[in-house]
This record gives sequence, C-alpha cells and structure tokens, in this order.
Amino acid sequence: MNKIVIAITGASGSIYAKLLLEKLVSIKSQWSALDLVVTDNAKLVWETELGDNDYEKYEVTYYKKDDFMAPFASGSGNYDTMIIIPCSMGTIGRIASGMSNDLISRAADVVLKEKRKLICVVRETPYNLIHLKNMGTITQAGGIICPATPSFYSNPKTIEEVVATVVDRVIDLAGLKIDTFRWGK
Repeated sequence: MNKIVIAITGASGSIYAKLLLEKLVSIKSQWSALDLVVTDNAKLVWETELGDNDYEKYEVTYYKKDDFMAPFASGSGNYDTMIIIPCSMGTIGRIASGMSNDLISRAADVVLKEKRKLICVVRETPYNLIHLKNMGTITQAGGIICPATPSFYSNPKTIEEVVATVVDRVIDLAGLKIDTFRWGK
C-alpha cells in the first residue's frame, strides 16, 4: 500500500496542491499514509491565492518543516512517493545541491537515495540556466520534473478542470488510479 508525502512550497499555484489533496483523499483506498509538510511561504501564498487556510483541513498527518523525526526523513520509513506541489526553484536548488537543511529537502534526498518516486511540480516561468541545470541534476538522480503546464485537448471549461490536467498526470506518475480524460478514448 502506497505511503505518500506531499510538500507544498511557496511557489505560486496553491490550487494545484489543493486539488491534489482533494483527489488523493477521494482515493484513500489506494494509500496507507498521506503526510503533509507546508512551508510558511506556502501558507502565505495559499491564503493570498485561495483566500483561506484550508491546507489545515485535510485528513492527513501534518509535519512542520523542521521536524526531522518525521517517518519519511529516513529510508526506513519506507515511503513510496514524494510529491512537491507547487515546487519552488529554491526548493529545486536545495534538492539538487544535496542540501538537507529542512524536512522537505531531507525527505527528497531520502526518496532519491532509496530510488523511490520524487515528483517535483515546478511552477515557474521562464526558466533560467540555473533552474534548468538543477532540474537536470534532479532528473539524473531519478526524480521526475513535472511542470505545472496544463493541457487543453480535454477542452477544460473551468480553472479547476485546467488544473486537473496537471494534477491527474501527477497522480498517474505516482502510480495511482484516477478516472480522468485519456487521449484516444
């Protein structure tokens, strides 16, 4: 049974994290643990973009960004997947350099060293060369860079439907089943 940690950083795009949490809670039978780390900047961005603090309302286990006793801070915690959504370029830089100075960068380091799934949903544009090199380093280490770039072939009508084109892809990348638009069906 999947054990998943979600990290929300201070990049714009809180709606991606919100929809991911809602969808993961709705498919609870597919995971045994769902843990959450939210940075202070992520809380501020969420409240600015979404007008609430609903990141506190989900049926998940919450951890502070400096809690190195969290089970996913060690490979023996046996977590399958870490999703950082949205993932700031500062977080990408810390992961790429191996700097484990908070719970998010430590957990990402653990996931990579254990050859498990690290999915970074980056939300930045345009990219500079440092961003590209850091994303390349994470990819070479086994991580997945999944830009928060929506698709439109499903003809989404609302912002939630547009966001779902990315979130459903992330759920697919995590190896979970989700009922979603599929090309050619």
